[in-house]
Amino acid sequence: MPSAIPADSVGLVTPQTIHFDTPLALACGRVLESYDLVIETYGTLNADASNAVLICHALSGHQHAAGYHSMEDRKPGWWDSAIGPGKPIDTNRFFVLCLNNLGGCHGSTGPTSLNPETGKPYGPDFPIVTVKDWVNSQVRLADHFGIQQWAAIVGGSLGGMQALQWSIDYPERLRDCLVIASAPKLSAQNIAFNEVARQAISKDPQFHQGHYYEQQVVPKTGLALARMVGHITYLSDDGMREKFGREMRAGKLSFDFNPQFEVESYLQYQGERFSTAFDANTYLLMTKALDYFDPASDYDHDLVAALSHARCRFLVVAFTTDWRFSPERSRELVDALVAAGKQVSYAEIDSAHGHDAFLIPSPRYMELFAAYMDRVALGISTAPQQKENADAR
Repeated sequence: MPSAIPADSVGLVTPQTIHFDTPLALACGRVLESYDLVIETYGTLNADASNAVLICHALSGHQHAAGYHSMEDRKPGWWDSAIGPGKPIDTNRFFVLCLNNLGGCHGSTGPTSLNPETGKPYGPDFPIVTVKDWVNSQVRLADHFGIQQWAAIVGGSLGGMQALQWSIDYPERLRDCLVIASAPKLSAQNIAFNEVARQAISKDPQFHQGHYYEQQVVPKTGLALARMVGHITYLSDDGMREKFGREMRAGKLSFDFNPQFEVESYLQYQGERFSTAFDANTYLLMTKALDYFDPASDYDHDLVAALSHARCRFLVVAFTTDWRFSPERSRELVDALVAAGKQVSYAEIDSAHGHDAFLIPSPRYMELFAAYMDRVALGISTAPQQKENADAR
C-alpha cells in the first residue's frame, strides 16, 4: 500500500454503476431486459467529448485499471503503469473510461447477479456473451456519456479483440484503434488451452453444474488449476528460466509429491489467489468469448473484407516471446489492414515476459505507446471536423 499517492497517479477512484433498461439482444439469441455496467473514469471529459479513450480489459480483467480505491490497497489498478498524468494515456489530456464487461464478476451483470425471473444468481443460466455483444453494450455506455466518437479504443489480448470489433462494427465512432498482444481469432492451440481450463473447472466436485452458489461452495480446485494452466501460457520459457530456473525451495530433493521447485510454489500461489477472487462461471464465459471471436466469419471468412469497413488509424503491437498471441498473428492482422488500404503502424517489442509483456512497463514499449498517444492527442481539438471528413468518404 502507498504511504502517499504518487504524483503520476490518478489517485483515489470510486467505481460507478450505470444501469440500462433498454433490452440488449445477444448473438446467442437471448435478450437481457436490463443490466448494469460497472465502470471507472479518470480525467475530465472535454466540452465536445472528443478526448475520450476506452480501455477494454482482457480475460480476467475488470474496471479498476488505474489508481487506488483506498489507501489500504496493496497495489493500484491493473494498467496503472500506462494511465495517469504524464503516462502514455495521459489523464491531463484524455478522459479515460474502463468497464467490467457483461458476464464479469466485478459488479457488472453476470453469473453472480440475481436473475430477476428467479430471484437467485444466474449461475450457468447467464447467457453466453460474445465480443460483439460487449461492443454493443459499450456503444450504449458511450451514448450515456455523450461520446459520439472515441479518440482511441485501446486493449490488450481479449481487449484488443474488442477494439478491433469496434473498428469494424462502428467505424465512424473511433479515430484510433490500438490492438496490443492480440490476434484476429484464436488458433486451435489457444482454443485447446481454454477447453482444458473449462474441463478443470467443470469436473471439480464443488462445481455442481454451475449452481455452486446455492450450495455455498466454490470450485476452488478447478478454478486454481485453470488459472495455473493459463498462467503458464502467459509467461515465456526465457522469462520462467530467468525468474525461477530450477531453484528448489529447500535446496534439496524431498522425494515426495509436494511442491519442491520454486516454479511449482509460484503456480500454486497464483492459482489459490485467483480461486478466491474470480468467479468460475465467469471464467467459462470469458474463455468462450475468446474462442468465438472471428470478425471475418461475417464476411465469408475474408479478414480483408471485414477490415475494409474500418475508417480509423491502427497501432498493432506484438512481443517477441509471446507464444499465446505470437507476433505472426499480429503480422497477419497488419497484412490484412494494409491490403484493406488502412493506416497502420506496427511494432514488435523485444521482451522476455511472454504474453504478460503488454502489462509490464518496459521502456521501449512505454516510449512507443506514449508517442502514438501523442499523435492521438493531436486530433482532440479538431475531432468534430475529422468526423465530418470521415463521414464524407
